[in-house]
Amino acid sequence: MEDKEKAARIQRMLPEEIEKRSFEILTGELGGRELDPVQAPVIKRVIHTTADFEYLDTLCFSEDAVPKLQQALREGVCIVTDTQMACAGINKKELARYGGEVFCFMSDADVALAAREKGTTRAAASMDKAAALGRELIFAVGNAPTALARLYELMQEGRCIPRGIIGVPVGFVNVAEAKELILKTDGPYIVARGRKGGSNVAAAICNALLYGMR
Repeated sequence: MEDKEKAARIQRMLPEEIEKRSFEILTGELGGRELDPVQAPVIKRVIHTTADFEYLDTLCFSEDAVPKLQQALREGVCIVTDTQMACAGINKKELARYGGEVFCFMSDADVALAAREKGTTRAAASMDKAAALGRELIFAVGNAPTALARLYELMQEGRCIPRGIIGVPVGFVNVAEAKELILKTDGPYIVARGRKGGSNVAAAICNALLYGMR
């Protein structure tokens, strides 16, 4: 096939066709591996987002994490993210069906000021702001291990009791260690062990939970 014809064929595929075919391909490449039927939609959507099959082994779920997180979403519990990218990637229309919203405080002036005064990161300071809301929240962290570490501290101090944590920051410094802290909590949580993750992964997990509630 000529390159021009290939380009034209690619452009004719609609988004829903691409997604359907992508899931067919990744399901075929699982090689017959059986997944927990409740966790499978989350795992597959993360693989669909990243084209990385390592998440088959690195995504960790606390007991009944998926139904517990979905129940929180049904009750209108809001989501707090640590990046504008994750915030933008979460399907707000689906979330709004249940009365929920997405918050990201990273760009707030008071968060920047608090971070400077305390000598910490804005990600950590944004967790303090979220905890001070006094609301039930799900935390979706895709970038900053300092956000997870601060969230863990707030939980230990009894200042924050999340309805759920999606802990998937990406990077090399303190990332794996911060995730291990969350794995020591009572949950519910979904954590990507090791270095891999990202804001796109955090959003993908949130969306997988929401789409599974349709």
